Amino acid sequence: MSKSDNVHVVMLPWSAFGHLIPFFNLSLALAELGGIHVSFISTPKNIHRLPKVPPNLTHLVKLVEFPLPSLDDKTLLPEDAEASVDLPLEKIQYLKAAYDLLREPIKKFIADQKPDWIIVDFFQNWIVEIAETYDIPMIHFSVFSAASRAFLIAARASGPMPESLTSTASEKLHFPSTLAYRSYEAAELFSLSFQEDASGESYAQRSAKVLGACRAIAIRSCKEFEGDYLNAMHKLISKPIIPIGLLPPPSGGDLNLNCDQSWQRILKWLNQQNPRSVLFVGLGSECKPNKDQVYEIAHGIELSRLPFLWILQKPKWSITTNSDDVDPLPTGFELRTEEKGIVHVGWARQKEILAHPSIGGTLVQGGLGSIVETLEHGHVLVVLPFMYDQGLNARLLVEKGLGIEVERNEENGLFTRKDIAKALTSAMVSEEGKELRARAREAAAVFGDTQLQNSYIASFIEYLKSKGNKTMFCCPQGHG
Repeated sequence: MSKSDNVHVVMLPWSAFGHLIPFFNLSLALAELGGIHVSFISTPKNIHRLPKVPPNLTHLVKLVEFPLPSLDDKTLLPEDAEASVDLPLEKIQYLKAAYDLLREPIKKFIADQKPDWIIVDFFQNWIVEIAETYDIPMIHFSVFSAASRAFLIAARASGPMPESLTSTASEKLHFPSTLAYRSYEAAELFSLSFQEDASGESYAQRSAKVLGACRAIAIRSCKEFEGDYLNAMHKLISKPIIPIGLLPPPSGGDLNLNCDQSWQRILKWLNQQNPRSVLFVGLGSECKPNKDQVYEIAHGIELSRLPFLWILQKPKWSITTNSDDVDPLPTGFELRTEEKGIVHVGWARQKEILAHPSIGGTLVQGGLGSIVETLEHGHVLVVLPFMYDQGLNARLLVEKGLGIEVERNEENGLFTRKDIAKALTSAMVSEEGKELRARAREAAAVFGDTQLQNSYIASFIEYLKSKGNKTMFCCPQGHG
């Protein structure tokens, strides 16, 4: 192996599983397709919750654990909380403050290892000084869609916040775009991302510093899906924009393996359903709907009369200090719908479920990971966004003709069971939704094309091995 091929990359994801998993999958892809050595840094509990590194890659991908430091005020952050999923939204600022205390141990690791590249999330802005000290180039890896990143960059340049978030940014993007936040989303995003919190800095301040210092921006996207927004990003930012593909999750094993009882029950029921008839409902572990929202979703599913499989993460509001936990579903819901569907409370094998031929559509929150996993199998999407980039992703899917967004009150974001049922039946069974379903099936030719997605990774590997000397708006040849 020549010296130029012997590349070592340090991965620094933020402590949220919507970030950890794409960084992990990118690490595996770089190792498998390019022989890249990767040091993946996170905290012990987060690393133990990740999938195992395949045996054939353990010599290349090293999972490096740094214990999360404690804050001076021990009451601010629960002892076992190491990722955003472990915390209510208002406590994540303290996770940020604790993670910032990893600066010195990570600096020592970088000094000892002297990697060729640091691939960093939007959060760790203090890595900029460390990279400069040791003369190590940085790449920012964005786990968000190109559409959401391009919109936010354009919106910041268009006028004062949060007002500019509620208008389309077509002029700055240089093409007609329908993307914009609803007023209730803009107010929440401004509060969460553009105002300083207990860590002393806002997400936006951190991100701006990382963007300013990085050599290039790698983004989880491909031209076949977001060519227009990738071109817009290229015009908005005078740095290489490198689409690395959609990073679909590694293929699952045999559906009949690892047979615990709950999985066998789900699999048996799915096997009895008609092809493309079942609605999969999965809002993810980060989404924390309140009681009224869960109840309206449940009643909406019931009103739709569709066969369904609902993977429900047990809400915090349903857990009590004694053994008598509150039923997270409306009274009698499971009895009334037992002929129509299954509710599974807790973790389930979403990747394998979505690959089952009986699944026809999904109700998701609009995170990019869920979108990729759904369209990989050509299922139509119904999107109920809750936070951050999810609203923009929902509008992107509508713009591309691949999904429907649940209607909500424009001012306060409230939705009703009728709104849920209307979106579900329209997407899954209505005559008007026929074209939508056809386009979603066609999208599998892009989202599920391993060779195509790997070609983006191959271009990124070429960039890394050239030490960034390959100047490009990176896209594999022939991809537009």
